[in-house]
Amino acid sequence: MVVDPDAISAGERVPHGGETDRDLLDFSANTNPRTPAGVGDAYAAALEASRRYPDDGYPAFRAAAADFVGCEPERVVPTPGGLAAIRLAMETALEPGDEALVPYPSFGEYAREVELQGATPRFVRYDDLTELGPTVLEPCALAVCCTPNNPTGDAIDPDALASFAARCADAETTLLVDEAFLGFTDRRSMATLDREHVVVARSLTKLFGLPGLRAGFAVATGDRRETLATARRAWSLGTPAARVGTHCLRRTAFVRETRARVASERERLREALEERFDVHDSDAPYLLCDVGDRDVATVIADARAAGVAIRDATTFRTLDSHVRVAVKDRTANDRLLAALGVRERAADDPETER
Repeated sequence: MVVDPDAISAGERVPHGGETDRDLLDFSANTNPRTPAGVGDAYAAALEASRRYPDDGYPAFRAAAADFVGCEPERVVPTPGGLAAIRLAMETALEPGDEALVPYPSFGEYAREVELQGATPRFVRYDDLTELGPTVLEPCALAVCCTPNNPTGDAIDPDALASFAARCADAETTLLVDEAFLGFTDRRSMATLDREHVVVARSLTKLFGLPGLRAGFAVATGDRRETLATARRAWSLGTPAARVGTHCLRRTAFVRETRARVASERERLREALEERFDVHDSDAPYLLCDVGDRDVATVIADARAAGVAIRDATTFRTLDSHVRVAVKDRTANDRLLAALGVRERAADDPETER
C-alpha cells in the first residue's frame, strides 16, 4: 500500500477533459449541466458545521449512497471522488510485481494507478474483457471494468458482468468495477451483487453536475470492505462534500429527469453528428466521434474558435482520429452542432430549451 517512487519519477500526468477558459462552452468534460435544487442551501448550511471535524463514520452519506446503488450502508466506504475509490481499491489489492488487467481504449488513470503501485498493466480490449477465462485471469491480481466505458460509452450487460465476476472469484482476481457514469442509466449496479472480491467505485460529481466538490464512494463486502475501510484516510470527505452529496443522492426526481433528457438529447445529437462523423453507439452522457481523414487538431481548433471546447480523444490508447463530446441540454447541444459545422444553430426553434 505504498506508492512506488520509481513509478512516480518515470510517470506522467494523464490528460483529461475539463476546460479552464470560462468563455468557452465546455463539451470536453462529461458532467451534468444542471444541479439538483437545494444544493446551494445544503452547501451553505455545511459551512458552520465545517468548524468541527466531520463524523468519520459518515452515517447519513453512507445511508444515502447505499439506497442509491441498492446495498447495505455498512458496505459503503466514502471517498473524495470516484478516482480516490479507484486508488483505494488498487493500493489494497496490488503489490509490486503484480499484473492487472486494464481495458483499452478506456480511462487513462487505470494504467497510471496500477503502475503507481509497482504493478504492471496488461491491456485488453474493453469489449473483450468480460469474455476472458481462467488462463488469463489467474496470473492477474486485479481486473478493471468500466461501465459505461469511457470514452466509447457502451455499458456492459449486467448478467455478462456478473458471470465475469464469478470467473474472477474462481481465479482469486479482485474485480474493480468503475461505475462513474452508470447513474446516467437505469442499469443495476454491481454493488447489488455482494461478492467479497468485487469493489465498485462510484462518482457523485458527474451525475449531479458538481465535479469540483470531489465526492464518491466504494462498495465492497466482507474482508475486502474491512480492508478498504481501514486503509481509507480519516475524514476522507469534507463536511460540505458529505452534506451536499447526501442531499443529491436523495433527489430521485432529478436523477429520473436527467436520465430521460440525456437519452433523448444523445439520440438527437448522434443523428445530427452522423451527417459528418462516424459516431459510436453510447449509453453514457457522451459520444465518441471518428473524424475520419480530417485533422483532429483542426476540428478541435475550429470548435474552439466557435466558442466550444471538445475532448481530444487521441489521448486514449489506440484512438488516432477521434474526438469525444458531452451530451448537455438542447440549447448547448445546438451550439455544439453549429461549432462542428453540422448544422446552423436553430435559435428560433420552438423546441429549443431556454
